[in-house]
Amino acid sequence: MSHDSTTTTDSRLRVGLRETAVALAAGVAALAGSYAVAGFTPEFVAAPVSRLVVAATPDAVVAWSIGTLGDLGARLGFALAVALTVGAFAVAASVGTRLAERVGISNWTVAGLACAAVAFGLTGAVVAGLAAGVGASVVIAAAGVQRRGPTDPSAVRRRILRAVAASAAVGSVGGVLGSRQGGESERTDAEDVDISPEVEGLLGGAAERSLDVSGIEPLVSQQFYQVDINGVDPSIDADSWSLRVTGAVEDERDFDYDDLTGMESEHRFVTLRCVGEPLNGKKMDNALWTGVAVTDLLGDLPEECCVMARAVDDYFQEFPLSALEDAFLAYEMNGRPLPRGHGHPVRLLVPGHWGEINVKWITELEVLEQEVEGYWEERGWNGTGPVETVAKLHAVNHLEDGRVQVGGHAYAGTRGIETVEVSTDGGETWTDAHLSDELPGDDVWRQWEHTYEPSGAHEVVVRATDSEGTLQPREERDAFPNGATGWVTERVEP
Repeated sequence: MSHDSTTTTDSRLRVGLRETAVALAAGVAALAGSYAVAGFTPEFVAAPVSRLVVAATPDAVVAWSIGTLGDLGARLGFALAVALTVGAFAVAASVGTRLAERVGISNWTVAGLACAAVAFGLTGAVVAGLAAGVGASVVIAAAGVQRRGPTDPSAVRRRILRAVAASAAVGSVGGVLGSRQGGESERTDAEDVDISPEVEGLLGGAAERSLDVSGIEPLVSQQFYQVDINGVDPSIDADSWSLRVTGAVEDERDFDYDDLTGMESEHRFVTLRCVGEPLNGKKMDNALWTGVAVTDLLGDLPEECCVMARAVDDYFQEFPLSALEDAFLAYEMNGRPLPRGHGHPVRLLVPGHWGEINVKWITELEVLEQEVEGYWEERGWNGTGPVETVAKLHAVNHLEDGRVQVGGHAYAGTRGIETVEVSTDGGETWTDAHLSDELPGDDVWRQWEHTYEPSGAHEVVVRATDSEGTLQPREERDAFPNGATGWVTERVEP
């Protein structure tokens, strides 16, 4: 190969490297521009891409991810969506830059418009789309890229560095501005919300009943787990929300937020447990919910088989119609409006069923004449109750006097917990644990605690018995498809 041809090839490689690096930097800036305006809301351009990633993931991969990776799987899925979004913007910026050279328009203008078009096409949000275009334009303008510009190595490095620096600057500004876009229609987490005396009394009573065991949550969880199908959760204004009752009913009905909150409210302690969590996982929590019974809206229930609950994020779950007799529409959590991540403005609570049935952001209750599969049932799961009885072991505390204290939570859905037994010799002998006093309600967990004198290294095993006298299943079973079972065991060293 001649020296001239080698030089030409090197120049082309440098041009290609420069274009790719600048395009990727522009893609990152476009993403940041969208985030600056939309924040972590459905108008953020990565949100619809995340939905596409979820929809395209094979059911077997989803089941494996839930059981093996847990929350990490969801984060990796969203990271993939972000990477794909940046890639789409990079392609748009590159195409726009090449087109600009042909038509004689400034490259940053055409590249910015191309990225804005991509963002608008994905979200339908005009302002967030324009912001994405501006972010890309800043990077392209800073880089000064022209395909026929200088190709010597130093010039290539300078343009790449300018593009990266501009992208970092746009990303920093976008991160700060976007973090202020809470996506809430109101301050659902505000500390200055007035909590009713009744709620304060119930929360205070729960605090008094909570056992003083380091390492386990009190009876009202301080950090409530969150699981849903979204990379970015819906953001719904309570004033625009409504619930439709449709299907096999005499008269279809529609209730808005004022209708719901204008009814006589009640407060319920309700525990939720995720069907996909490991046996000793931490996706089980309890809160005090305020709302109205579904029967207050529907009156006498029709004699049909089941009901489909639908949500604004296209999530849907089916369960027996009889379960609505005790179901609850909640609009407050621990005395404050529902947080966005827990279904603001209204969610459904169905006692005794796994967490997936308790639909967030609910918009419709459709009464069905025959069974159909829900969202997770279509993917092989079975979240319709009853939940499995479980005693979890989350605290192993070595006390100053040499004793060992173990503790955790136990839950059996609407059956309630009667006893928790602890074995400190691998299951040979059993001792009743000390239980927290019961909270008001039919679907609530209890804490348990046991303190003892250890004798060398040993195996601690825990099991619960529900109020019907049924012992927690010993058979070990993975979470997929019906929820994990077994007795929790942990080795304790001196």
